[in-house]
Amino acid sequence: MLKKFINLVMLVVCFFPLLPGNAAGLPDFTELVEKQAAAVVNISTTQQITQPNFSESDPFFELFKRFTPQMPREQESQSLGSGFIISGDGYIMTNAHVVDGADKITVRLTDKREFAARVIGADKRTDVALLKIEADNLPKVVLGDPARLKVGEWVIAIGSPFGFDSSVTAGIVSAKGRSLPQDNFVPFIQTDVAINPGNSGGPLFNMRGEVVGINSQIYTRSGGSMGLSFAIPIDVATQVADQLRTSGAVTRGRIGVTIQEMTRELAESFGLSQPNGALISSVEKAGPADKAGIEASDVILKFDGRVVKSSADLPRIVAAARPGSKVTVELWRKGATKQVTVEVAKMPGDGGKLAQAVKGLAGEAGKLIERLGIALSELSREQLLELQSNSGLLVEEVRGQAARAAGLQHGDVLLAIGNMPLRSLNQLDEIIRQVPKGRNVALLVRRGETASYVAIKLDEK
Repeated sequence: MLKKFINLVMLVVCFFPLLPGNAAGLPDFTELVEKQAAAVVNISTTQQITQPNFSESDPFFELFKRFTPQMPREQESQSLGSGFIISGDGYIMTNAHVVDGADKITVRLTDKREFAARVIGADKRTDVALLKIEADNLPKVVLGDPARLKVGEWVIAIGSPFGFDSSVTAGIVSAKGRSLPQDNFVPFIQTDVAINPGNSGGPLFNMRGEVVGINSQIYTRSGGSMGLSFAIPIDVATQVADQLRTSGAVTRGRIGVTIQEMTRELAESFGLSQPNGALISSVEKAGPADKAGIEASDVILKFDGRVVKSSADLPRIVAAARPGSKVTVELWRKGATKQVTVEVAKMPGDGGKLAQAVKGLAGEAGKLIERLGIALSELSREQLLELQSNSGLLVEEVRGQAARAAGLQHGDVLLAIGNMPLRSLNQLDEIIRQVPKGRNVALLVRRGETASYVAIKLDEK
């Protein structure tokens, strides 16, 4: 009897690892984490916030004085995020929203070393930013191919949720190519990996230890993880980072159309066998599509040889096209396919109305005037004609507290300093170098159709 019992126990022990749901059947992440965690960093940012300054005649003065009597004029706002090292000489990838508006960025490694970081460039449309720290021989990640990811595949995230460094969470790929509202340029990887505040900008690894995405967003009703997290595919992020490294900005294509999703009912009405493609609802007058003969009610099936399965595909494909290039577009019109050639135009930069009006940023490389705290670029001849001006520098980014206090924003145009017209970045840089510390300079700023002077007090050199 005892012998039969022992044999039964041995049989259960032998077959237990094969039973579903037990620990032996789950993946082991320990080796992956040991090898890759050192290349994941904590990113902390500091931003100076100026409180409103009400005069005694202002109707809100008494209310402000009563409820915030001890509030300092300026306060520091701090935030946390994550990032990962992509090269041994100190280039780091993270989310644009992690470093947006930061006056100071500190990167902390797993060995507790801390470095001041500078922003090489940031792209709000894809939420990708590239940072640089001054260090050598750093551990770096290996980049993978998101196209090889399969739904149901195991993935892990390493980051600093709520400031807890090097936290590891695991899950599976829930879906690929997700389109989110207001994010037309990213085919997100959806996972059920636990992502919380502080994880933003951190890497998403596959089981081979390769980074396949940047953890960027979550869907939540509680403020914490609900099993719906979204990562930017690393190939998309790399394309953006490469442009940020070389030029500090991202150039995208556009053709000047408004599109909508093709439903099964609409496909039937247009004589399409499948609800594929992007349905054009309107065409910008005198835009690239209009010049090519594309019309409202056309359905774009292919762009530059790439199949457009849904309307969400088209903005990404067009944006990747080089401005000035001529591409073939396959259309469905009145029951038949038709091919036209479109010359891709340049998409305007993010930001103010003026940047839209002058049809995007200039081709000249941008430059940060550090004492002003403003990143600027030179306007092209065409943009100056559009503005009906002989001078001007386009504000690309406002970084310094002094610049923010003056109310400058992306898309403004600096027309003059004092009464001297601004015609080049080098000219402005040279003038600013000669101004003593603590002195105010007057900048003539155009926004929309109006221009006015603002004063900025310069920092020390």
